[in-house]
Amino acid sequence: MTSKQNKATLPSIVLGSTSPFRKLLLDKLHLPFIQDAPNIDETPLKNELPQQMVLRLAQGKADVFSEKYPNHIIITSDQCAVFNNKPIGKPHTFENAVNQLKQFSNNAIIFYTGLVVLNTASNERFEYLDTTKVVFRELSDDVIQNYLRIEEPLNCAGSFKSEGLGVTLFNKIESRDPNALIGLPLMALTDIFYEMGYPLPISN
Repeated sequence: MTSKQNKATLPSIVLGSTSPFRKLLLDKLHLPFIQDAPNIDETPLKNELPQQMVLRLAQGKADVFSEKYPNHIIITSDQCAVFNNKPIGKPHTFENAVNQLKQFSNNAIIFYTGLVVLNTASNERFEYLDTTKVVFRELSDDVIQNYLRIEEPLNCAGSFKSEGLGVTLFNKIESRDPNALIGLPLMALTDIFYEMGYPLPISN
């Protein structure tokens, strides 16, 4: 993307998520922002592909805030992990987590991350879909159980935390941007800020 002429003032920024992981990611860009919960129905539609779902939900989250924040840059995201063409949920129990990781051993899962930026000050909307492939090592029962006992990722889709000890389970990650796997594709977000006329980083 090419940048436009810089505008005088950067609008206030809203991260449409209460996720502490997305907050930490956006903090990397040294931009001031607030967080707000979108509270939308995230039920998948019948026969909806995961790629379509994450973009639809990211769009829905942004639209929730369009009137509440009329002169802002609203950033929203949604993510879905897929194994054998089926969405992966959160394990919630230790047993379910063991079963998930056993399936992933010597296999790969795909993460689709939808990003939407809605600039209500200029009425611009930007969308981006990131695809990240995570290839797992051969995982022994001991490795699986040791990992789960240490990190306890029972509320994480796929039963691992890529930003933590979960990296020990991987053989490789194929992605433009490793931040997308955690929940927010920062390189694509930077592209969008350039497109809006705000090349990053911006000096305070």
